[in-house]
Amino acid sequence: MNRTLYEWFADSAERYPDHVAVELPGQALTYAALLRAAEATAERIASTSGGPVERVGLLASRSAVAFAGYLAAQRLGACVVPLNPGYPHTRNQDICTLAAVDLVVADSAVRQGPGTPPWPLLELSADEVLDARPTGRLPAYTAEPDRVAYLLFTSGSTGRPKGVPIRHRNVAPFLAYNINRYEVGPGCRMSHTFDLTFDLSVFDLFVTWGGGATLVVPEPTELLSPVGYLTERRLTHWFSVPSVVSVSAELGRLPAGQVRELRYSVFCGEQFTYGQARTWRAVAPGSVIDNIYGPTELTLACTAFRVPADPEDWPRTSNDTVPIGEPYPGLDHLITESGELCVRGAQRFDGYLDERDNAGRFTDHDAAGPPEADRYYRTGDRVGREEGQLVHRGRLDEQVKIRGYRVELGEIEAALRRHPEVGQAVVVAVREGEETELVGCHTGDPVPRMRLIRHLRDVLPIHMVPRRFVHLESMPLNANGKADRKALTALVKETADVVSQ
Repeated sequence: MNRTLYEWFADSAERYPDHVAVELPGQALTYAALLRAAEATAERIASTSGGPVERVGLLASRSAVAFAGYLAAQRLGACVVPLNPGYPHTRNQDICTLAAVDLVVADSAVRQGPGTPPWPLLELSADEVLDARPTGRLPAYTAEPDRVAYLLFTSGSTGRPKGVPIRHRNVAPFLAYNINRYEVGPGCRMSHTFDLTFDLSVFDLFVTWGGGATLVVPEPTELLSPVGYLTERRLTHWFSVPSVVSVSAELGRLPAGQVRELRYSVFCGEQFTYGQARTWRAVAPGSVIDNIYGPTELTLACTAFRVPADPEDWPRTSNDTVPIGEPYPGLDHLITESGELCVRGAQRFDGYLDERDNAGRFTDHDAAGPPEADRYYRTGDRVGREEGQLVHRGRLDEQVKIRGYRVELGEIEAALRRHPEVGQAVVVAVREGEETELVGCHTGDPVPRMRLIRHLRDVLPIHMVPRRFVHLESMPLNANGKADRKALTALVKETADVVSQ
């Protein structure tokens, strides 16, 4: 059913008006209260814009303004353009310019930067949003599944962000499938770990609201102590990037066996290692663990794998990562000779905001302009079948040549992680004169360089063994919580070797 995002929420508000839709720290909003706030905010947006509203910038995060503002834009049939309060002011302005927003809704608690933007600014506080009452002057809502629901921007190789428009008809099958897969309904209490600029936040909000469940909004400190968040807020569903597991474990904040009410744990956004899966299984032994995979262009996620309850049944993989499983129903896939995963179907977006970015991103479509519906989206991810399951083997652009050999950085990282004193591991390739050099970056305990080299020589050919290693107290993460390879590469280039002898 091609319901719009607003319909997914409004249908639950009609069925469960007195159920809690959002539990903020110290405050709970029922579906009726959040619907009222969204309607009133939509009236404010329409009044401020003074004309038709096609795209609304939203500068807010995990607040009443964020949730009411998101739903208000949807109520008007507009596209939401999330802006991250933690990003530089100039980047948010660039995104607003590229998106051609009609108006920006900003949470007064996080509004950033000086100057007057060239678009109307509606600055709201949480109290204003929650105290407002709609007048009823908005026209009746008209559902248009073919309209763009949200517009996200990803890093582009050209140096400018790439806009990814996702339509309601793209996201509807994802929501329907995941609400059913994770048995989301009234009484379920869902985590909220993703910022709105990360597409996985759409799962947080609309899988929750589409099922009539409660979105449990954490305090900022709770994301650093997930066990406390899980137990004190009585979560039934968890969704995050796998890095949360490693970072929390390194900080000593993942005590085993305390989480009892958690039913489902879902991980996405980067490779999920078996080490992380074992750690999380000890934290929440009664929880079902899923690994899901997918780029923004395929609407949040397009494959899923359920980790067997018995570790003896876990499929062996060449890089010690959990398989990504099989594509969702209604999606077709193929794997090219280079191992690239390509996918088409209802969740595939129609093409980038700037049509020039479409060139080379779809099979049999090398020019700019919109791709035909039967074209597969080229993910840029390398996969292979191992024990019958799709396994993510890294990015195509993470395959490097060392002394004439093609080398997969993920294979080296997996071998490095197997050392008992190593925590997280990322290998970067840096240019040293005429040669490309491998540098192993790792957390855990400091380990003498020669001990790491001997460990790797036991399992890898010599050309795949890094010459240098950098020990880190913690792995740098990007805004989405993933290991930041660019920051690591810069660190390796700019600092002296950190070598334990």
